[in-house]
Amino acid sequence: MRSKTKIGIIICDRYRRCAGGKCFRALKNREGAFSAYAGKEVELVGYTTCDGCPGGNVEYAGDEMVKNGAEVIHLATGLVVGYPPCPYIHTFKDFLEARHDVKVVVGTHPIPQKYLDMHTRLGTWEDDSWAELIAPTMADEATRIAYN
Repeated sequence: MRSKTKIGIIICDRYRRCAGGKCFRALKNREGAFSAYAGKEVELVGYTTCDGCPGGNVEYAGDEMVKNGAEVIHLATGLVVGYPPCPYIHTFKDFLEARHDVKVVVGTHPIPQKYLDMHTRLGTWEDDSWAELIAPTMADEATRIAYN
């Protein structure tokens, strides 16, 4: 029997009404940050919001996801592409990794082209600390356009 990688997803509370369509599509198609699971089985064990700035639900959500077997927690692409990007994203990543000894990946679905264009115009991701964070969600242009 093939083992499954169990994952959790934490989304930005600004998008709390999001039904997860782009994340779930990317998970199914192994696109964006989920391309790391190509050819592997994955089980989603949690999906929730951060509960708004400064992320009061991150501590509880991480506990719950790990209790449900999460080996990897994804901080959704919305935390990166929102205006402005999440000011706590580094803190969330560091906290979840230290507290739960799990891998934390920034990103879920590919960055939509319209967001890449706007953030490029604004210079949002020019700081070197963003390069590593957005790398898992960068895709080819056709894929980015498909996520507009």
